[in-house]
Amino acid sequence: MSKITRGVSLYSFQEEMFLGQMNVEDCVAFATSIGANAIELLPEQNMPSFPNITDAQIGEWHEMLARHGAHFSAYDMFLDTKLRKDREMSDEEQVESVHRDLILCNRLGIKNMRIVIFVRPDILEKCVPMAEKLDVHMGVEVHAPWYLDHAWILRTIEVADRLNTKHLGILPDMGIFMKHYPPVMRARFERQGARPEVTQFIVDQHEQKVMAEYTIYEVAVKMQGNKAEVAMAETLRHAPFANPKRIGDFAPYFHHIQAKFYEMNEDCTDPALAYDDVIPELVKAGWVGTLSSEYEGNRWVQDVSAVDSREQVRRQHVMFERLIAEAEAKYGTAAVSA
Repeated sequence: MSKITRGVSLYSFQEEMFLGQMNVEDCVAFATSIGANAIELLPEQNMPSFPNITDAQIGEWHEMLARHGAHFSAYDMFLDTKLRKDREMSDEEQVESVHRDLILCNRLGIKNMRIVIFVRPDILEKCVPMAEKLDVHMGVEVHAPWYLDHAWILRTIEVADRLNTKHLGILPDMGIFMKHYPPVMRARFERQGARPEVTQFIVDQHEQKVMAEYTIYEVAVKMQGNKAEVAMAETLRHAPFANPKRIGDFAPYFHHIQAKFYEMNEDCTDPALAYDDVIPELVKAGWVGTLSSEYEGNRWVQDVSAVDSREQVRRQHVMFERLIAEAEAKYGTAAVSA
């Protein structure tokens, strides 16, 4: 049996939910229909009365999940440090806010909580006792432009190691493995007025992994790029290609992956993100956890066509099944030692 579970973040269906074309149960029903039974929840988006959630409401959620053979896999928290206009949250208020989310996460029966990237390691250190008490793993999202070996991420890992805790670590976002520039993003910038020869230059620069600031300078200054061209060049700041071979070294620190993607080809391959490199490394490392689809391509096509998040997510899971099966046939399913 595979050690990797397939799941979906409800964020993947944001377009259809915003337009009233799908509700939460529709999303869960679709996810389980493609074998993605692990559901990643965004309480602030998916639970209208957040943070005031009653036991009855939690019971209704679990009844709904049970109807479809689904279960929760992760809880996405946010930290509103600028909630007030006159000042930012104090450290004590930040800890209190994280505690609030840990408690709700536990009440929902969820073991993994995604920590938004900017939460300071010293704040999380103060939250470890509560996380241990509630048995919730706090995973700091490794989101572009950060990457696995970034000093900010390593600070959290250093805290986890020093405390010898299994309840603090990371949670990778697959956007850090952008091997190729997404065609769907290039197409939108061209519709906004970017010249094909300039967008090709930007794509070529990304393919060669030239530092983003150099490309931005070339486009904005030397090429006198228009607004769309400069905007496209600036996206390279958030388009890193982290080394897939390093993910196995970090496997003990995470149990959940936000499997971001922008588009899937009709043949169920990803034209941009290096899943074909990363998934074999996860299997080789014996990683145990959930690959949770996070579709963010809607914003790149909604100006010209209806968004079909379901078809995009379906294609990604066809790819997951293939890549996991191929890697397990090659490496087996031995688990990472604790």
